[in-house]
Amino acid sequence: MLPIISTLAEHSRVTTDSEALDAYIAGAAAGDSSAFAELYERTGASVYSYSLSVLKNVHDAEDVLHDCFVNIYYAAAGYRTHGKPLAWILTIAKNLCFQKLRERKRGLELPDEDWAELLSSVDGIPEEDRLLIREGLAMLSDDERQIVILHAVSGFKHREIASFMSKPLATVLSKYRRALAKLKEFYLKGEL
Repeated sequence: MLPIISTLAEHSRVTTDSEALDAYIAGAAAGDSSAFAELYERTGASVYSYSLSVLKNVHDAEDVLHDCFVNIYYAAAGYRTHGKPLAWILTIAKNLCFQKLRERKRGLELPDEDWAELLSSVDGIPEEDRLLIREGLAMLSDDERQIVILHAVSGFKHREIASFMSKPLATVLSKYRRALAKLKEFYLKGEL
């Protein structure tokens, strides 16, 4: 992984231990507000990152984040674990994102200020690195950017990303490798 991407991943990765998340969902279903708050703390960044990568709009991603946790609150009692609580949570986010996209009925580009806001929410990254990350991600296609963000920032496995994006695993792996090659070439040119 490129150093700049790994730095971003290290600073924004959230613990997503399946057993702990299952316990928080069960606690939320039982009305434990502290369990629900902890569930939000551990998974909110992943939901937001995924939503932003799909919707390319900070305000819509924030709306989906909010709506996702409202849905989780009401659906927690019916949740049955299959060992992948984060997948269940992101499926809710995915459905909300697609609903939002259907409402808009058009694709939008993520404005530079929205990427800046996303990057500014990650602590410990120097401003010059933030600029390089923003420029590098802007040169990727939407799918490539989404895959890199989901893998490098949120820590999802390629198989999970393929499921979220409804794409074959081979396609996700290919796009990820292509994106890394583009980023490597971009950053090597910047160092000359």
